[in-house]
Amino acid sequence: QVQLVESGGGLVQAGGSLRLSCAASGRTFSRYAMGWFRQAPGKEREFVAVIRWSGGSTYYADSVKGRFTISRDNAKNTVYLQMNSLKPEDTAVYYCAAAPPGYDMGSLSRRYPYNYWGQGTQVTVSS
Repeated sequence: QVQLVESGGGLVQAGGSLRLSCAASGRTFSRYAMGWFRQAPGKEREFVAVIRWSGGSTYYADSVKGRFTISRDNAKNTVYLQMNSLKPEDTAVYYCAAAPPGYDMGSLSRRYPYNYWGQGTQVTVSS
């Protein structure tokens, strides 16, 4: 059974920081690209960031660039999302997802390459 479990969400004031974690179990994800997406109430799920299996290549949505940092620890099968300078518009349920190798970064900013998804963790940023 493959599982992705997010943690680290919560309530934070604008300008604050949170660090999300996504722990993978059931198989090794060392070759998979790992992405973060988010979904606000009444909106489509949107891409946030992705990191390739080696950790050497990352890609961010313009809305989070310079504020969020994605990283991974393959030995722990865990991917992280450090979120700084949070804004009320960052409020959403955040999901991690895993995509097999072979996709370019443009494709990895879309939902279709990802075949494993976590259950999500709520992030609420108050103004």
